[in-house]
Amino acid sequence: MKKLVALVVIVLIFGCKQKEKEAVNTTEPEKQVVMETLPNDWVALFDGTSFEGWHEYMGEGVSDVWKLEDGAMVFYPPKERTGKSYNIITDKEYTNFVLSLEWKVNEGSNSGIFWGVFEDEKYKQPYETGPEIQVLDNIAHPDAKAGTTHQAGALYDMIAPSEKMVKPVGEWNKCVITINHKTNQGSVRLNGVNIVEFPVHGEVWDAMVAKSKFADWEGFGKYTTGKIGLQDHGDIVAYRNIQIKEL
Repeated sequence: MKKLVALVVIVLIFGCKQKEKEAVNTTEPEKQVVMETLPNDWVALFDGTSFEGWHEYMGEGVSDVWKLEDGAMVFYPPKERTGKSYNIITDKEYTNFVLSLEWKVNEGSNSGIFWGVFEDEKYKQPYETGPEIQVLDNIAHPDAKAGTTHQAGALYDMIAPSEKMVKPVGEWNKCVITINHKTNQGSVRLNGVNIVEFPVHGEVWDAMVAKSKFADWEGFGKYTTGKIGLQDHGDIVAYRNIQIKEL
């Protein structure tokens, strides 16, 4: 009788443990399915391993003055210039988006991030059509002394940063740029702080352009849909973790 009772107890204990195990196993797949169905609307424009998806403005491929180093693309200006520029742009065009990237400059460096670039022979440089968010060493580069609309994070020559959030030379800055023609809103977020807001078309935009150095530029800011670009301004600059979410 004692043996029979013991056997029943063992069976009951085993059965309970088995049910607990089955209960755990049935919940895991459900969690996994939820994770797999989460929307993934961000796309890598640069994954740190190749220049796939980029090319030089009005050219093919990317020259070796752009290097891949530790997951970043780094521009080293050539010692001898032949009149050629090495600005790079995306293969794909974008209209409404959030662009997230990190940039780092050397002492005295200058560069920029363009959007709305229209690639055509009539425009020799991407900045002839694409507005620019400034990338700069605010301390050593003379452009910073030309006015706050030329400083890091500015909508170049139009809107100055509301705060100086740029990090020192040699440190990475995270920049998030939003361009939304549906809501007529543009913004720049630098190192976690919104520092610039602006319309992206319409009367107010036109008035800003009219007061800038771009007032008489035929194609500047005219293209709602265009390519994203990174500037060769003749200085060492690095970019990494470049991602985009279309809106």
